[in-house]
Amino acid sequence: MGKKRKVPAVNASSSADIAFMLLLFFLMTSSMDTDKGLPRRLPPPVPKDQKDDADVDIRKRNLLVVLINSNNQILCGDEFVEMEQLKDKVKEFIANPNNDEHLPEKVEVDVPYFGKRMVTKNHVISLQNDRGTEYQAYIDVQNEIAAAYNELRNDISREKFGKLFADLAPDQQEAVQDIYPQKISEAEPKNYGGVK
Repeated sequence: MGKKRKVPAVNASSSADIAFMLLLFFLMTSSMDTDKGLPRRLPPPVPKDQKDDADVDIRKRNLLVVLINSNNQILCGDEFVEMEQLKDKVKEFIANPNNDEHLPEKVEVDVPYFGKRMVTKNHVISLQNDRGTEYQAYIDVQNEIAAAYNELRNDISREKFGKLFADLAPDQQEAVQDIYPQKISEAEPKNYGGVK
């Protein structure tokens, strides 16, 4: 019978170099998606002569505490709510449409394009979470609060200018923001627990 033929060996010594060069090529030519954070308007720096925090008075009616506990339950004010209810609760707090004495006090403000308007300019939403809160639950709550501001701003923008807030000119956007200023305070996580 015939003798076996030898298969020539493949020289693999340069394959590591080729793999490294391919990796470098793809790293340099591909673009990575960068996550966009939620926009926040930070408070101005504290003046050196400002009194201690104990002297700063935020009226209880102007403060809405939204707390996510370690069981990812949402406490909005003094009641537990579902994620689907949160946006409407926040919208009601921000706008105080019926001038409820338990919701933020309204102050008269002279707003460009709108004239004198009664707005809840001193309201604050305090977003707090437990150390055991899931990250996604925290992000979902942030999104619902942001959506409440967006819907209020879109509604008044359509009513006054016939456009969405994002489509307004910068000075028109500033006027709408004067009516619905975004005031969200995010506190450091604490150990609240999952108490019902």
